[in-house]
Amino acid sequence: MSRTVRWAVLLEYHGGPFVGWQRQAAGLSVQSVLERAASHLAGGAPVPSIVAGRTDAGVHACGQVAHFELPERIPALTPERLRDALNFHMKPHPVSVLRAATVAPDWSARFSAVRRFYLYRILNRAARPALQAGLAWHVRQPLDAAAMQSGADRLLGRHDFTSFRASACQAKSPIRTLDRLAVSRNGDRIEIAVEARSFLHHQVRNMVGTLVLVGTGAWTPEQVSAALAARDRAAAGPTAPADGLALVAVGYPEDPFGSAPVSR
Repeated sequence: MSRTVRWAVLLEYHGGPFVGWQRQAAGLSVQSVLERAASHLAGGAPVPSIVAGRTDAGVHACGQVAHFELPERIPALTPERLRDALNFHMKPHPVSVLRAATVAPDWSARFSAVRRFYLYRILNRAARPALQAGLAWHVRQPLDAAAMQSGADRLLGRHDFTSFRASACQAKSPIRTLDRLAVSRNGDRIEIAVEARSFLHHQVRNMVGTLVLVGTGAWTPEQVSAALAARDRAAAGPTAPADGLALVAVGYPEDPFGSAPVSR
């Protein structure tokens, strides 16, 4: 059996054309685009990949991380050459490898991660988006960012997030620790920054949908606490659209791409 080298890659992609990260029976996935490109470098052999976070259809990323293995025999394969080769073979799809690095054989893009960072963007104005179409949730009704933050504060910490998980979520436990949920406004844009070790399926989008109810005045911040305590998906707000969400970074004890380590 030929020896292999494990590679980590840092990816960005526009989620619009894809059925999500994960390969599916029908439709184009980010995973299939990456793996087909890697297969070109492996002489046509399949190259399965593992990812830090399986983003849904329409969700974007500017800091996604994946790993896969390539034959050791590939001549003169440097991180820069791997990056450029993958990007060549992934054209014209809106996926790009930003950086590549060799990692230990037991390193995992998913299981070695200690933090995941998401950003949700809302365009809060009457006029429909042109430049930001497909990259933000357009909410016409004025939003009170301070009230949204008051609601967000009630979700911080370790809780049973059953009210904010999708009905199809396959996680064994609904218990998660939410480390950051910060709402900020810059002109007509509202950004919601979210950080945790891991998330339930649709957790971020369900929390955002609930906070928008607070921002419009339809809910009080206290109702967010009640929704959390109910442990019932029907008690929380709607699921926010996918196109406002982006995975912006994944944290590791030692960043394989050479940045500063992330504390646990």
